[in-house]
Order: sequence, then structure tokens, then C-alpha cells
Amino acid sequence: MANSREIQARMKSIKDTMKITNAMYMISSSKLQKARRDLKNTEPYFYAIQESLAKIIDLSPETGNEFFDRRESIPIHERKQGYIVVTADKGMAGAYNHNVIKIAEKEALSDNKNMLFVVGQVGRRYFEKKNIPVDINFKYTAQNPNMNRARIISEKIVELFRNRELDEVYIVYTRMLNSITFNAEIKQLLPFKRKELASDKKNNYEQCFFEPDINTVFEHIVPNYIAGFVYGALVESYCSEHNARMMAMQTATDAAKDMLKSLEIEYNRARQAAITQEITEVIAGAKAQKNKSL
Repeated sequence: MANSREIQARMKSIKDTMKITNAMYMISSSKLQKARRDLKNTEPYFYAIQESLAKIIDLSPETGNEFFDRRESIPIHERKQGYIVVTADKGMAGAYNHNVIKIAEKEALSDNKNMLFVVGQVGRRYFEKKNIPVDINFKYTAQNPNMNRARIISEKIVELFRNRELDEVYIVYTRMLNSITFNAEIKQLLPFKRKELASDKKNNYEQCFFEPDINTVFEHIVPNYIAGFVYGALVESYCSEHNARMMAMQTATDAAKDMLKSLEIEYNRARQAAITQEITEVIAGAKAQKNKSL
């Protein structure tokens, strides 16, 4: 059994660690609430963009065919796919990063023609360590997602798709279902699927005129629509990261509390044993002195 000083040192170390985990929990909670507000404030705008695309397609089914082109003439083994992988910049978030990287490895690394775009330092370091090529001009942090970053990403992938450098574009991110549940998912960004853009709302564009033409308007809206989805994925991932970190820090704090309880019991036993030993030594000393005097 360790002596009382050693136990006290361990207890102090655990309490110091608890201060750190509690602080990280509070920081993640604050960032999570802010990111949720940002996403909630921007969602109506992007839903309106999606609705606009649906109404244009309903009015002119042939509009924007290049964005719906599935390029079926290209064999499956020759298709070039691009994957945007959204990870965190830091660890200590449970299985958050692992789940995303696992999907990316399964899907994106199945063919060496595929292009890998990584958001976040954890994913970038992981793929570099594995000697897996990553687009070097795509170095974005996962912290504080914003619309400017989402627009740059969307313009990049739209350009690659229109230039036929990519035949399909996917994004791998973590979707937050509720306050305690989040899942790593893969979503196809390009080409579009007409069913996903379909709308059952009344079309008010029948009396509208489009300048210079309806196809140009559609092509101008598409990058904004993709930027909206990318921004949503970035924020969802950011929220999921901090939610996962909060859960990890709460688990660590609870484990530390359990350790402290066990150490307190062990400390009391060690202290009681030390007191008993001192009393025994005093009594033995007193007896020895009494016998000596006799």
C-alpha cells in the first residue's frame, strides 16, 4: 500500500487534470452554442436557394444539364472522384476523427485516380503519415467555419467538375442528429440528382424573365447552393466535434471523480494504519520504559 504522501500527490494530480477537463468542457459548450446559432441563422437563405433551383428546373427541365450529367459513358473503373474530408484540428474528441477517416479510407482510397481534399489538421497529418497524396492547395482549418471558406471550396470543386477533371464529388463529414448523437456520413455533391431538387411548392417563376437567360442564372446559383451545403457540413462537423469533446471531457471528469473516491478511501486507510502504528509504537515504548524502571 502506498503511503499517505504518495496518495495525496496522486489526488492533487487528478484534481489538476479535472480542472483542465472541466475548462475544456466549458469552452466546447460555448463554441457549440455559437456554431448552432450561426447555422440556424443561415439555413433559411440556403433553403431558399434550393427552392429557386427546383423552380427553375420545373420551369425548364433542360436547364443546367451539365450539373446533372452522370457521365455514364465513362466506365466505372475510369471515373475520377473527388472527396472532401472534414476532420478536426485537435484530438481529445472520442471517436470523432476516427469515424470520418474510416469512411474516407474505405471510399476515397479505393482508386489512385481519386482526389482527396482534407479540412482539418488531424486528417491531413494522418494521410500524410500514411503517404497518401492530399491536395496541397486545400489547407483549411476546421475552426470557426465561415461562408467565405465554403464559397472557395465550392468554386474549386465546381471548376474541377465542369472541366471534367472530376466526374463525381463527395463530402465526408459528421452530421449532428441531436445533442448526444452524431454520425459520420458521405454525401454526393456533384452531379446533382433531380429527385433531391424536386419541390411540391407552387412555382411563382412562370411570370418571371431571366437575364441574360435562364441557364446562365442557374449556373450562377449553383456554386452558392453547393457553398450552402459545404458550409452546413463544416458547421455540422464543427458542432459534432465539440459535442464529442464535451462528452469525452465529461467522461474523463466522471472517471477522475471515481478515482478520487477510491484514493480517498485508500488515503484514509493509510492514514489510519499510520496512526495505529504510531499508537502501537508509543504503547510499546511506554511498556519498555516501565519494564526498564522495574
